[in-house]
Amino acid sequence: MDIQTPITDTATDPLDASFDIVARQDALEADVTTIRTDLDEVKARVDKIGRAAQRPALGTGDSAPAEVKGFVDGYLRRGAVHEIKSISGTTPGDGGYAVPRQIDAMIARELTDISPIRSIAQVVQTGSAGYRKLISTGGTASGWASEIGERSETDTPTFAEIAPPTGDLYANPAASQAMLDDSGFDLESWLASEIAMEFARAEGAAFVNGSGTNQPKGFLKATTSTLGDGARAFGSVQYIGTGSATGLGDDPDLTLIDLVHTLKAGHRQGAAFVMNSATLAEVRKLKTTDGAFLWQPGLVEGQPDRLLGYPVVEAEDMPDIAADEYPIAFGNFRHGYLIAERSATQVLRDPFSNKPFVHFYATKRIGGQVLDSAAIKLLRIEA
Repeated sequence: MDIQTPITDTATDPLDASFDIVARQDALEADVTTIRTDLDEVKARVDKIGRAAQRPALGTGDSAPAEVKGFVDGYLRRGAVHEIKSISGTTPGDGGYAVPRQIDAMIARELTDISPIRSIAQVVQTGSAGYRKLISTGGTASGWASEIGERSETDTPTFAEIAPPTGDLYANPAASQAMLDDSGFDLESWLASEIAMEFARAEGAAFVNGSGTNQPKGFLKATTSTLGDGARAFGSVQYIGTGSATGLGDDPDLTLIDLVHTLKAGHRQGAAFVMNSATLAEVRKLKTTDGAFLWQPGLVEGQPDRLLGYPVVEAEDMPDIAADEYPIAFGNFRHGYLIAERSATQVLRDPFSNKPFVHFYATKRIGGQVLDSAAIKLLRIEA
């Protein structure tokens, strides 16, 4: 009789199965621990990147963009040339250095605060040296007809071309090498402030009294006439006289009211008076017949003072009250005066001409001209 030995199936053994479950659970917990560790590392990296993104974009520290840091530390401080761009339209080899976008924007903001005409005029950015604009001087004519009547041809509109005279505005501030070597010296703010002051001083005068030869043509240099808007030649600015050869006349309040209403109603929305401080001092003394001052101070901080309900802009380049001068202008300069400028400011570093100082030759092409002569009116001192 054969005796058979029982065979044990380990795959179905309950004890071995329990050991297998425990091993799998331990492995799963180890995997979860590893995943948590990896997630903590990823979160730490994300937080670090987020903190770096919140730092100021413009500066000379480690958080500064490569373009600005290379420009400030490499070119302005040490003269190392990383990128050369042409500052001459005819000679590409004459190099300059394009100001980084952040610094150029800082210059533009300061110009708006310093130059009063820039803040109220129409400013366009151009990509080339020249700029032209078409002005419609006469609309398309119209007519009336019956339902079945013939329609005759109407007149076509007429146009005039505006091409503001332009010139290269430049500034040439200097700094000693010791200032540039000082890491605590805020070179970006200094350079922006110096260039803004020089540019504002020159362009502010040009927008008012510029000759139009290699510079903008000021609105006081436009052709003037006493004729109204419908009778004057295009580009000619209307003026009214004060009735006195030396001053504002016997009834200056009435004269200023007449000046306001020579402007069309559409232009009076957004219009402003422009005069210098000496003229404003005289205007502030004017009263109506009942003793009220024509000039009213701004009731809210930051709001301009007002004359006859319109803002007053102080431009020191306007002439004083004198015979045959135009001390007061009134108009909508957003409609009436155009400033065309090439957006890129060029800077050339010159450490050789005036040792031990380093000069920064900055240049920008700017043009300006009266755009709509019906949007600006002048007051002239004449009998």
